[in-house]
Amino acid sequence: MVRAAVEVCKVALQFLTRLPVSAGRSWRPNALAASVPMFPLVGALIGGAGGLVFALAIWLGLPPMLAALLAVAAQILLTGGLHEDGLADVADGFGGGATRADKLRIMRDPRIGSFGAIALVLGLLARIAALAALADPRLVAAVLIVAAAASRAGLPPIMAALPPARDDGLAAGAGRPHPLRAIAGAAIAVLLALALLPASMAASGLVAAAAGAFVVARLARRQIGGHTGDVLGAAQQLAEINFLIAILAVNRSI
Repeated sequence: MVRAAVEVCKVALQFLTRLPVSAGRSWRPNALAASVPMFPLVGALIGGAGGLVFALAIWLGLPPMLAALLAVAAQILLTGGLHEDGLADVADGFGGGATRADKLRIMRDPRIGSFGAIALVLGLLARIAALAALADPRLVAAVLIVAAAASRAGLPPIMAALPPARDDGLAAGAGRPHPLRAIAGAAIAVLLALALLPASMAASGLVAAAAGAFVVARLARRQIGGHTGDVLGAAQQLAEINFLIAILAVNRSI
């Protein structure tokens, strides 16, 4: 039982980060789908690393804007830019493709286009500006942990609700998680939010993150008839950005 849980954690870590983790025998069919309850916990690890970098930068006397930039860079270093790449590919595909086949072809192209570059820059600026505006290291750390967890908790429902848009690729090989696994991941994110943030912030951030993931899922259904790994990355990014903006708005009103 314990060994199986450890292997599931390793699969989630191997998928969502660039940490040197070996999943051993776990990469069997549907292994990724089985690991989805761990997505928020891996997200919390990523967010915690960003929060630690932000706090260290502030302690060294750096301004909040530079501290925020370093915190976001630390998160990207841990993930290898996995989700940011998905956001750029989806923006290029949905923005530049005329047909479903064109959109999928563009999304698979490793080159970045105008739509992708714009989405990537705007997304990074929004995250950095929101963290810099929050400024307080303790609040930033808590927000980063919950934002990273909540935004990744939104991925399993998309995997469960939408079919893979391709017959090959990440989405097709990942499998479709059982709804109860998706619910378990969401419950973990909610518990983290309630434990680390005031109730008003937690509620606003979670609703905003869910709305961001829903928008991307709805667009993906209309544009390409399903989801891909890039769609999951874009959903994570929009969910995290929405979370940060909602937290900032609530914090300003308190």
